[in-house]
Amino acid sequence: MKLNYKTKKLEKSVASLTAIAKNYGTRAKLVNQRKNELLAAPTLETMRSIPAAHCHELTGDLKGKLSISISGNHRIVFEPTQKPAPAKEDGGLDWAQVTEITIIEIGEDYH
Repeated sequence: MKLNYKTKKLEKSVASLTAIAKNYGTRAKLVNQRKNELLAAPTLETMRSIPAAHCHELTGDLKGKLSISISGNHRIVFEPTQKPAPAKEDGGLDWAQVTEITIIEIGEDYH
């Protein structure tokens, strides 16, 4: 899958293993692992098969966005880059058609 980033600063924070370690400390290994899983996935549907990632759609103020778990209270929040996002007939997101995402934030839980 192709990854885009909301800001250049966010993109630089995961540009290398050194940058990831500097920016995410003890969570660096998992941030790097999730980034690599996203890059390797042909579509967002693939992320559903990784139980530890707990990839899911968000609701409320974050409707239209998704997240994957890094650790207990840490998430990567993103949205499909395609506008409008691919939808199924019932109106839900067609995960199998999402091949490009924009990462909005990497960090603390949004709850």
